[in-house]
Amino acid sequence: MTWTDWVRGAEVEPSLYGADFAHLGDQVDALLDADCRVFHFDVGDGHFIEPITMGPIVLQSITPQVHARGGAMDVHLMVESPAKYFEPVKKAGGDSVTFHFEAVDDVGATIAAARAQGLQAGVAFNPETSPDDVAAVASEADIVLCMSIHPGYSGQPFQEAAFGRVARLRELLPERVHIQVDGGVGDANIRELHANGATLLVAASSIFAAGDPPGAYRSLVQALG
Repeated sequence: MTWTDWVRGAEVEPSLYGADFAHLGDQVDALLDADCRVFHFDVGDGHFIEPITMGPIVLQSITPQVHARGGAMDVHLMVESPAKYFEPVKKAGGDSVTFHFEAVDDVGATIAAARAQGLQAGVAFNPETSPDDVAAVASEADIVLCMSIHPGYSGQPFQEAAFGRVARLRELLPERVHIQVDGGVGDANIRELHANGATLLVAASSIFAAGDPPGAYRSLVQALG
């Protein structure tokens, strides 16, 4: 399975970093019932970003229920030396892995290393990085992730410069490469992000802080138009 199989025009991806971990399995099931099919899973190492977040042990605990319902796990590695995580992510059931442009010396070789593990491959970049620089080396990726906040903590306000950055990526990248946005995505900006070329919209607080994750997910899907 590939992103071509998973993306139904555009996908809202609940970011499990924002979930209630005491009820993680139940929240995943409720979102699957709401027709969610792609989940975003953040890994932070305490070095590339300050927080230490989830890892392969948590990933392997939920991938069976996601895969049983036809879903996919999209793993975002906010880490130094991301290639060393590819094999553990694959063994834990991850389907796609995204590493940061800022964390590697050779983007093409890192994409190839992810593919060697049977993973789809994505390249993320931070707000201070030029989309032109990323697009120049990421045309072989499956997705390119434009961060619309500084990575590390959920709940930060959306940076409106992301609209133009997404549009620029869409100009530069092959059509087959999906553009993803992560950070501050909600009802107020999701439609414009999609109009500018984003087909993968990651949402944490706007889904899980609402008290009704399935309802908030459906609201975002409807807002896409």
